Amino acid sequence: MQIPSDGAYGSLPDDWWPEARRVTSPNFDPRPDGVRPELIVIHAISLPPCEFGGPFIEQLFLNILDPRGHPYFEALSDLRVSAHVVIPRDGSAVQFVPFTARAWHAGASSWRGRPRCNDFSIGIELEGCDAERFTDPQYAALERLIRWLRRQFPHLDDDAIAGHSDIAPGRKTDPGPGFDWHRLASLLGSETRG
Repeated sequence: MQIPSDGAYGSLPDDWWPEARRVTSPNFDPRPDGVRPELIVIHAISLPPCEFGGPFIEQLFLNILDPRGHPYFEALSDLRVSAHVVIPRDGSAVQFVPFTARAWHAGASSWRGRPRCNDFSIGIELEGCDAERFTDPQYAALERLIRWLRRQFPHLDDDAIAGHSDIAPGRKTDPGPGFDWHRLASLLGSETRG
């Protein structure tokens, strides 16, 4: 990764999606030298599970989620995670990590035989869960974001999009059966699953 001479992250032109509200998570670090984004990973997240709205996803990514706020949160108290962008149910967007930096979203993972997907991927979280379909505004925002990312990062091929379940099979199930891959492919006019 090329870091600006002053050492600051987020100052390159392709670091931030103009449509997203910026909230910088502490949970990121540099990509390996010379590595640029080559893969988009789509996730689903809701806190508590299958409950939407509220500040909890943002609090998790900022390491300020109160473990006493819900019984489910206790298991997350030591977790340090992030994604580049979260798209809530209303289709708005919040960006937590500059795209040229490495967000901590994939965990133990592999894509086309290449391990450590965080190194070379962009993580996009959709507010949702396996039991629910995603919303029209979310698909519209996701389409706009992917089109913008492909203009910024030419190494993002049309087929370089995967679900978390694709890169961590057996460990992760998101974005789950509620995510319509054919719809995304139709919106983008391309093959979308690598």
